[in-house]
Amino acid sequence: MKELRVLGILVSHRNKDAVQIQEVLTKYGCNIKTRLGLHDVTDNPCSPHGLILLELMGDVEECNRLENELLAINDLQVKKMVFEH
Repeated sequence: MKELRVLGILVSHRNKDAVQIQEVLTKYGCNIKTRLGLHDVTDNPCSPHGLILLELMGDVEECNRLENELLAINDLQVKKMVFEH
């Protein structure tokens, strides 16, 4: 059975956390099949809020390490969806 794993990352303080988030995503870049960034829709084009969606691939333990490193960043919310097919 194959597994499709998706992480949703809610960023609350983009200006403060962007560098640390990018470092983690770069470290696990080989496990990221798809990355989609959605900005908060407001009158402020530089909104501090945003949503990142990641479709993961590869070793499950490596994907779990990615998730745990993101969870260690303050002010991030990380949610996981796993589909088996």
